[in-house]
Amino acid sequence: MTILITGARGKVGRAVVDRLHSAGLPVRAASARPAELTVPAGVETAELVLDRPETFAAALRGVRQVFLYPQPAGIHDLIEAAEAAGVEHVVLLSSSSVLAPDAESDPLASHSLKVERALADSGLTCTFLRPDAFASNSLGWAWPIGRSMPVQLAYPDAQIAPIHPEDIADIAALALTGDSLTGRALTLTGSESISFREQLAVLAETLGRAVPVEHITRAEAEEQMGRHMPAPMVSSLLDLWEAADHGPAALGETTESLLGVPARTYRQWTRENADAFTGH
Repeated sequence: MTILITGARGKVGRAVVDRLHSAGLPVRAASARPAELTVPAGVETAELVLDRPETFAAALRGVRQVFLYPQPAGIHDLIEAAEAAGVEHVVLLSSSSVLAPDAESDPLASHSLKVERALADSGLTCTFLRPDAFASNSLGWAWPIGRSMPVQLAYPDAQIAPIHPEDIADIAALALTGDSLTGRALTLTGSESISFREQLAVLAETLGRAVPVEHITRAEAEEQMGRHMPAPMVSSLLDLWEAADHGPAALGETTESLLGVPARTYRQWTRENADAFTGH
């Protein structure tokens, strides 16, 4: 009963592969560029390009469970191929953004929402993992911090409950190896609400040097972020942070509530990734 992991070049996908392989389970790591995969010895690899249906059959051969990275392009063809191959259960790495009132029109949320709805309309048993902000999003600050520049934020006091990517992998592995989460839709967070300003203070403590924060206007943030991403996505993120600027973030399910294991903290993440902020 092979378990297929899509998006296996990503942090979460690779961690899920490692967990399943360590447990002695047959696992196949899939990617649009399988030659670039780094997997443990004995793990199969396969090409799977989510908008190229001709890659589906070989990747799905003998598979009963799939860990799916959300990609709307080709999702209906993929579902059809999965059902034909005998897949029984799909664990989707979705997003908590699908719960927003404007999820259908939001450029961030609609991506995952389309995949969720396609799976919900299928004959497959599905588990939706909806992580909130990743702790690793802080890597977006690596460039200014590594050059001893201030981190410029329009909403420095916006609060989130960042989840460590390894916690997501732990929960995904449970969803793929047991039945306690099967068929559920779970909003996943870390165990603490923490503002961007507080995150930067933790980073400063970890690095042993000051990390200045500079409050900028929304218009300035739009201009800066617009250099790297489409305007609708910029507006969506800034709207999200503006809404989060008025109190603690809601906490969802954690490894504590689902696995009985304390959630990894944001401080732990900074210690594990401190080298990314040195500017080397």
